[in-house]
Amino acid sequence: MEETTIGPVVARLLLESGAVHVTGGKPFILRSGWASPVYVDVRKLISSVAARTTLNEAALSVVRNRIGLTEIDVITGAETAGLPYAAWLAHRLSLPLQIVRKKPLGFGRNAQIEGEVVAGNRALLVDDLTTDGQSKRKFCLALRGAGLQVRHLLSIFYYDTFAESRRTMEELDIQIHALATWQDIIGLAKADNFLTPGDIDKVELFLSHTSDWSKAHGGIGRLN
Repeated sequence: MEETTIGPVVARLLLESGAVHVTGGKPFILRSGWASPVYVDVRKLISSVAARTTLNEAALSVVRNRIGLTEIDVITGAETAGLPYAAWLAHRLSLPLQIVRKKPLGFGRNAQIEGEVVAGNRALLVDDLTTDGQSKRKFCLALRGAGLQVRHLLSIFYYDTFAESRRTMEELDIQIHALATWQDIIGLAKADNFLTPGDIDKVELFLSHTSDWSKAHGGIGRLN
């Protein structure tokens, strides 16, 4: 898949599958605590065989062209929504698969990482969605604490609006590789009328004033 087509193609998958929800009333509260007028349910895509094929081709293109096949020893799926995408990619690349949790399991071996852990291996962390990056911090610190190297994150969708996420990635020395961002969705929604003009205005206001919007609607907020 051509690099220039990845964002629009994945954005179309999200819009056509009904994964992009704009609320007409009470805002969504994201797992990270932010209030948002829109919720992107990337997990909608796991049920579609056609979407799976397209996402695999997009992810393979990113690995080949942005990261490098020789720079990855293991694919690590973030619990739980990142696991299907990680498994598909590991299969296509014939690479080992791991699972990383936000915290230790709490029973049995009390494991936070499942699968064989080889110190020094270079892990590609895969997740479905990235907002402010705080869960990614937990995943990366757990992997590095186990002796793995982590320099790259593959995210199916990246909000790319939270200043906190950019700071977090910089602090962790992680490069984020997104298959699609809000820029891709808004551009396509305007061109093909996937969202109403009112919904687009609502989302664009949120994207331009994320922290203020969140705080005004009952969520957390930080300076952008």
